[in-house]
Amino acid sequence: MSGLERVTQELVAPPFLPEHEQTYSGEPRVVEVKMVVEEKEIEVSPGAFMWAFTFNGTVPGPIIVVHEGDYVEMTLSNPSDNGLLHNIDFHASVGALGGGSLTQVGPGQEVVLRFRAVKPGVFVYHCAPGGTMVPWHVTHGMNGAIMVLPRDGLKDPAGNPLRYDRAYYIGEQDYYLPRNSDGTFKRYENAAVSALDDLEAMKTLAPTHIVFNGVTGALQGDGQLTANVGENVLIVHSQANRQSYPHLIGGHGDYVWERGGFNDPPELDLETWVIAAGSAGASIHTIRQPGTYVYLSHNLIEAFAYDAKAILVAEGEWNNDLMEQVKPPGPIQ
Repeated sequence: MSGLERVTQELVAPPFLPEHEQTYSGEPRVVEVKMVVEEKEIEVSPGAFMWAFTFNGTVPGPIIVVHEGDYVEMTLSNPSDNGLLHNIDFHASVGALGGGSLTQVGPGQEVVLRFRAVKPGVFVYHCAPGGTMVPWHVTHGMNGAIMVLPRDGLKDPAGNPLRYDRAYYIGEQDYYLPRNSDGTFKRYENAAVSALDDLEAMKTLAPTHIVFNGVTGALQGDGQLTANVGENVLIVHSQANRQSYPHLIGGHGDYVWERGGFNDPPELDLETWVIAAGSAGASIHTIRQPGTYVYLSHNLIEAFAYDAKAILVAEGEWNNDLMEQVKPPGPIQ
């Protein structure tokens, strides 16, 4: 390892990706990243509070971007003011329960794990301390994604290079918040106090909240995504616990890696696709019209009753050849 270049990747909060190159022709590198576990109370929706378990303070955790053949060297730190044991299981890695058996850290401990990214694609990572603690930590927000790009970049089915102008990461999250007898949500002094109630709520398999990027409305309003007409927008979508059915209202998945593997040729021109439970997928959308797009899971109950959706606003010139209101609403003739 001593002869390899070392680079430090500065992780950023979703929906953004860290700075990265789309292709890389040099020797494999050791990409150093650091994550700090933060246990904190969040307001999932107005009046609904939960003790979240987070990597670097966000739900989902930050996305890591490397190239095939690179080494990921992860420092995982669990500060002493936390109360629980944590670890990290990388679906992109090989062996030791995805690194989970080598990264268990109690409060006040730190560990360093190195693994080689041998499979190109997008993959989930999550905390997996064992037993029922695994779903408890995952459904309390402790998950994220890593993108392993092919060294020569993304390709269309004919092998031609594909490039993206913007990239966003959407982590879909299901929460199971206990309720009081009157239907209001319970609130707890700390995570340990809520554990038994949380586990009972989880066993219903009926989420109280389904959100994009941590809290209701995170990718709407001030948090909405942006683009310009003519741009290719890459969206990485993960779901660590349940299936999801991404769809862009007003557009298409021009190129879709539904199961996340970049060794597979992308599917073309999909309206809706499936993100399997515990996985991530990627899609490229060519923005052809200005205006407001809605990116959602096309389980429409989840999208509208739970508000599991994101807003993307595109700037540019309208193309009447693609769509035109021939006659405005008026009396029936």
